[in-house]
Amino acid sequence: MQKNLIVIIGPTGVGKTDLSLDIAEAFQTEIISSDSRQIYKELTIGTAVPTKEDLQRVKHHFIQTISVKDYFSASLFENKVLEKLSELFKEHDSVVMTGGSMLYIDAVCNGIDDLPTIDPEIRNELLDRFEKEGLESLRIELKRVDPEYYETADIKNPKRILHALEIFYMTGKKFSSLRTNTRKQRDFNIVKVGLNRDREELYDRINRRVDIMLDEGLIAEARTVYPYKELNSLNTVGYKELFQYFDGDIPEEEAIRLIKRNSRRYARKQLSWFRRDKELQWFHPDDVDAVKEYISTSIKK
Repeated sequence: MQKNLIVIIGPTGVGKTDLSLDIAEAFQTEIISSDSRQIYKELTIGTAVPTKEDLQRVKHHFIQTISVKDYFSASLFENKVLEKLSELFKEHDSVVMTGGSMLYIDAVCNGIDDLPTIDPEIRNELLDRFEKEGLESLRIELKRVDPEYYETADIKNPKRILHALEIFYMTGKKFSSLRTNTRKQRDFNIVKVGLNRDREELYDRINRRVDIMLDEGLIAEARTVYPYKELNSLNTVGYKELFQYFDGDIPEEEAIRLIKRNSRRYARKQLSWFRRDKELQWFHPDDVDAVKEYISTSIKK
């Protein structure tokens, strides 16, 4: 019997959690989180982790399972999710995966290139250089050793630059030469549902969600992880702005304004990424019955 992965994605704040719970209950299955920040134990409020009630309604996987101090990547996520799916498909014909982390979703649906495991010594050496010399020094290094990747990379993202340099120093080969972007075949059917709202409606939800997070104690939560602020896991909207406030660089009011602005910007970035996927069928999150009908006609038995 054919197995199915029901993928429910959309921008931050759109309403993925509520709809995913309804879908998982309708198809009597479990949920895999594809949120690259909800996976961290220390982050709850700022990552909008499902409530205890939600977690009791439907069993979730990859929620608060590792520490912000642990290394994790889209490649590791791909491997772990495929292992988990092989277990879940023994009990369920369909499994729901939901989240907004673009690379994590792509890794599971399409696969990513098989790249070598990085020696911790090389990783630590580069992280030490990043801390002492800053990002610009590593950008110059990347441009020198792999100009092809430099031209296409997000050079404002330390994680991307560090990873490309790790690959180079581990293998002696350019990261760009090892990327094939070849789609991997999966032995399960994938049904993709995209969620979106009118821009004004989405932005209002994002702004209100930030206010709710603040009421629930986001500032106090950010203080608990402040000692680890240099970690890539905490280069995250909602935390990095508060770290600036804690450092005395900006007032609290400005940090809050930036959290809302950067959350809206991230939502735009997510939508731009998702819209490239022609397999996505788009719905308003309130159209639960329409989503159920689409999934019912798309899954394979």
